[in-house]
Amino acid sequence: MLAEERREVLLRLVERRGAVKVKDVAEEMGVSAVTVRQDVRELAGRGLVVRVHGGVMSLTAAQTADVAGPAAPRPATRHGDAFGLIVPPGAYYYPEIIRGVQDAARMHGVRIVLAVSGETLADNQEQVRRLTAAGVDGLLLMPRAGLEPVDLAEEWLAGLDIPVVLVDRRAGAWAGQLEQVASDHAHGAGLAVRHLAELGHERIALVARAESPNTPLIREGYAATCRALGLKAGPEYGIDPTDGPMAAPWFEELAQVVEAGEVRAALVHNDLDAVALVGLLQARGLRVPEDLAIVTYDDEVAELSDVPLTAVAPPKRAVGAWAVDLMRRRLAEPNAPLAELLLRPELRVRDSSGASPASGRRA
Repeated sequence: MLAEERREVLLRLVERRGAVKVKDVAEEMGVSAVTVRQDVRELAGRGLVVRVHGGVMSLTAAQTADVAGPAAPRPATRHGDAFGLIVPPGAYYYPEIIRGVQDAARMHGVRIVLAVSGETLADNQEQVRRLTAAGVDGLLLMPRAGLEPVDLAEEWLAGLDIPVVLVDRRAGAWAGQLEQVASDHAHGAGLAVRHLAELGHERIALVARAESPNTPLIREGYAATCRALGLKAGPEYGIDPTDGPMAAPWFEELAQVVEAGEVRAALVHNDLDAVALVGLLQARGLRVPEDLAIVTYDDEVAELSDVPLTAVAPPKRAVGAWAVDLMRRRLAEPNAPLAELLLRPELRVRDSSGASPASGRRA
């Protein structure tokens, strides 16, 4: 049974029984108690269950028993709530966030109405108009990055007369009544830099996709951590998605400095580019991690690389689950203080950085 399937089974057991003991579940599922405790931690981190000594409880059972969970007590779900969810098209990053939304919505009896973000501000405004006309109680928004003009996009979002939670997006001065939940990508980049610095690297390259909405935050965390550790930042390489890997100028430039021994470590955003980089380096007779230690950012497919990739893993499912939770709180307590949540990624150590995965930390 895959880990996610096992967690689905565990979640259904908890929902059905209200509370279960780790030992009993381990025996029923034929796995170790350590495995079940890891699954419980993962589900609790998504806000789907409450950990108690020796076991786990459903949110409803925990509220009834007045058990303090990892988060503040959740408000009772109003019967029939429907949330509109607008997501960008196509990108492989977002399905895990959507699954987090689905998990939490199913747990609390919330209906999710999905729409795909349009190319323009007018397209997104029309999507919101349709969802509002359909009677949704609140909006969970992941608008396409780079909506133009930016000031009008933020002003429009702040002026919506329905509760809004921005999901894995950050609003600036025009935040208004918006609530926000996102991964702390700057912190995640800092984890990667610190890990590579602890392995003795004094110069760490940054390779990042120019079009990603997370790149500015990754660059910010990378630069700040280099300064804090007294490292020389750079070189930096921007990936243009229109370039094929073999023709990409950034790869040729990076390969040359690696061959010259000027750079021995890199943070690469994202997994697919890091996997391609491993293959391209090997084709030139360069080795990972001996010639270039790599940490990738995302951990969607990092473990499948020919050299399993050490990766920074944003808590995507937890972001989705918290978005639902914030909206439920807002609807139950309209006058409660507005919330802006940043959830910290973790570092998953594998072979590509040159550290032993067995002794590596999950930061």
